[in-house]
Amino acid sequence: MLTENLLDSARGLSDGIVALRRAIHAEPELGLHTPKTMAKVRAALADLPLTWREGPSTTGQVATLEGGKPSDGQRRRVLLRGDMDALPMDEKTNLDFASTIEGRMHACGHDTHTAMLAGAARLLCERRDEIAGTIDFMFQPGEEGYHGARFMLEDGLIDPLPDAAFALHIMPNAPFGVLAGRAGPLLAAADQFTITLSGQGGHASMPHDCVDPIPGAAALVGAIQAMVTRRFNAASAVVVTVTQVHAGTAFNVIPDDVMLAGTIRTLSPEHRQKAEALLRETSDHVARAHGLTAECTVNRGFPVTICDQRAVALGKSVATEIGGEAGWRDLADPIMGAEDFSYVLEKVPGAMFFLGVANEGEDWRQCCAIHSPRMHVDEKALPKGTAMLAGCALKFLESGWEG
Repeated sequence: MLTENLLDSARGLSDGIVALRRAIHAEPELGLHTPKTMAKVRAALADLPLTWREGPSTTGQVATLEGGKPSDGQRRRVLLRGDMDALPMDEKTNLDFASTIEGRMHACGHDTHTAMLAGAARLLCERRDEIAGTIDFMFQPGEEGYHGARFMLEDGLIDPLPDAAFALHIMPNAPFGVLAGRAGPLLAAADQFTITLSGQGGHASMPHDCVDPIPGAAALVGAIQAMVTRRFNAASAVVVTVTQVHAGTAFNVIPDDVMLAGTIRTLSPEHRQKAEALLRETSDHVARAHGLTAECTVNRGFPVTICDQRAVALGKSVATEIGGEAGWRDLADPIMGAEDFSYVLEKVPGAMFFLGVANEGEDWRQCCAIHSPRMHVDEKALPKGTAMLAGCALKFLESGWEG
């Protein structure tokens, strides 16, 4: 069994995994261009027999390991992905290796994802002679709303397409060292909308001489909530949230316009399309009822992250091999956050899993979640993630979906 003793081997790499994570954490980069982070990864893996390729749209790179063992039949290919970009926010952890750049923080764990993937690359290179197949390591920037995975696909960096793909995401408010996943929708599609209601402004003491957009905007906020609860089955996970309302410049002036903005979260392509159509319809009808006009714009974000049932079963098998039955948890429900690994899973069967990194021995329910400026990671859990990624690759290359 190729996954035997994998966790012990990963723990032997712990110092290197943690060192890389801390180096990345201290110098976070945003968006599609993370050259310093990529340079740290290349330096950490410089001694390994990997071939590297990059494209024009991002600083992301894919490293490829060709297994040294002859295959009996079709030579399988598997992809492992780690994201590298940070968030535009100030860090408040007081860690020795806290961000040195104001307004930037690795508050979503991408520093750990990258370090665990680098650890998996080293583990798998050490087992090169036992591997019959090809492994792609996808070091991807631009996950935080920048569509980095889509750009890397469009640049041909994942060509040929692998036969399976796996990724891991840490959860700081989940039990230490526990891996989790689910088949089907795991994370939501995330779209953004803006609605501008236009009327005719004037003096606030004479609203009868105006077409006031403020009451229309107030009505529209309520109508959007009713749209979700009355036009979708109650069992359907659809979230439409108004997060911004902008209008006016003075206490005695009725404005011409009101702008509303927010997010749409859905778990199927059908509901995604329906929610967008209904939002446009609701905006138009409410506006006309108040003598206004409405302009509704929807900018599509990441698609639904859908995990293949076979990939989740394989991941569960690996997780229990390296951590016992208590090391795995089936997620009952999807999470309404979004992930651009969904672009990969639209083209390749695979799965994303979660790894709990709450402080060992503490109540994980009290820990800060991702995107918190005080988010903390128990680094002792990181070798478990490295072993999980490497184990998924080994098991798939050894047995395919039958393993």
